Amino acid sequence: MNTSGSLYELQKLLDEFIAKREWQKYHRPKNLAMSVAIEAAELMEHFQWCDKDPEEFSQEEKEEIAEEMADVLHFLLRLSSVLDIDLYEASKKKIAKNEKRFPVHLAKEMKKSGC
Repeated sequence: MNTSGSLYELQKLLDEFIAKREWQKYHRPKNLAMSVAIEAAELMEHFQWCDKDPEEFSQEEKEEIAEEMADVLHFLLRLSSVLDIDLYEASKKKIAKNEKRFPVHLAKEMKKSGC
């Protein structure tokens, strides 16, 4: 897995891409949030009727899935730009919050319910 680059660099690339095309006027928070949901639904379509293990996906399937994942990420990054939210910091805060909410000793004892 390639981990080069940063969230910030990617966000700036997207911001430049949008600015060059003068698309900012379309990137209202509501539209961007809806686009995240739409792209997430397109991602889910790849898994809707299959229950494969990760190694069972073909390279072609992985490439299609990767494109949908990138679309979700791009709209999230654009929304964070428009609302001036540092998504990296927000993610770190959420992880810290979840660490308190789900301490390791309790998380290991949790039972799956509903299925």
